[in-house]
Amino acid sequence: MFKDTNFLNPEYLYLLILLPFVLLLEMGFTKKRTPSISWSSVFLIDTAISWKVILKYVLWITRVSALAAIIIALARPQTTEVSSETLSKEGIDIILAMDVSTSMLAQDFSPNRLEAAKQVGIEFIEGRPNDRFGLVVYAGESFTQCPLTTDHKVVKNLLKEVKDGLIEDGTAIGMGLATSVSRLKESKAESKVVILLTDGENNSGFIDPMTAVEIAQESKVKVYTVGVGSYGTAPYPTKDLWGRDTQVDIEVKIDEELLINIADATGGMYFRADSKDKLSLIYAQIESLEKTELEELKYYNHEEKFELFAFIALFLIFFELILQYTLLKSIA
Repeated sequence: MFKDTNFLNPEYLYLLILLPFVLLLEMGFTKKRTPSISWSSVFLIDTAISWKVILKYVLWITRVSALAAIIIALARPQTTEVSSETLSKEGIDIILAMDVSTSMLAQDFSPNRLEAAKQVGIEFIEGRPNDRFGLVVYAGESFTQCPLTTDHKVVKNLLKEVKDGLIEDGTAIGMGLATSVSRLKESKAESKVVILLTDGENNSGFIDPMTAVEIAQESKVKVYTVGVGSYGTAPYPTKDLWGRDTQVDIEVKIDEELLINIADATGGMYFRADSKDKLSLIYAQIESLEKTELEELKYYNHEEKFELFAFIALFLIFFELILQYTLLKSIA
């Protein structure tokens, strides 16, 4: 009965210890009040136990039980249902800046660098339900594929649609970073992050990468840079003279010095991913570095149970009165 039950006034429960003494006092007091007749022999008296005597015992138990119910009611038993809600206390705004130049089709990742980066990016978004995400793609120029939003389904769907050939080919790292920072400039978030992924060197665009870094510093944007590509050469899909699919090995050229400088200047870190598994580990590391502060709100719903014991006590008292003034009524 009392499983998962708390008492608001538990000190009253100590009174239950007195109940056996109350019962003994009641029995003694009743015995003193019972009238007696002196008789020289019990031979002619029926010695069978009267049902009224049994009812007197019932009366004692009823009184003590009523008193016990009153004590429990005074202790205020109640059950508590706890529900909780997790809120983002300090959200993070994150822009994924994705290189979509043709070199991202290299197949040193499975199935290629671009598709691997998209898959890992989607997993990263799914693991951060309390943050806002945006998506910027760049090659020879850049544009915003998705502005900052809490609708992760939209971001993931737009990320799935990213492919090469959408914009002029090249690698405009400066423009990709500048566009990303511009999407975060008006953000009110405590932490603003760009994850810039590329597999090449800055060779396009009219914004120098270090100029974009200065803009990021002014806007207090932290940049994590990720160089994507194996070491040495990587297989790249192409067609031969007869239009048949084939592969050629292309040299992997990542400007790691530039990516390191961008990360260091903005308080971020540079990572090198030479496989899809390594890329997944890098995103996991970034996730651990950029923790969203959560706040758990708990709601307590108390349901009072003292009414039941109060009703039991009233019923027992009423039952006792009926016995006293009917079956056990005595003539003074």
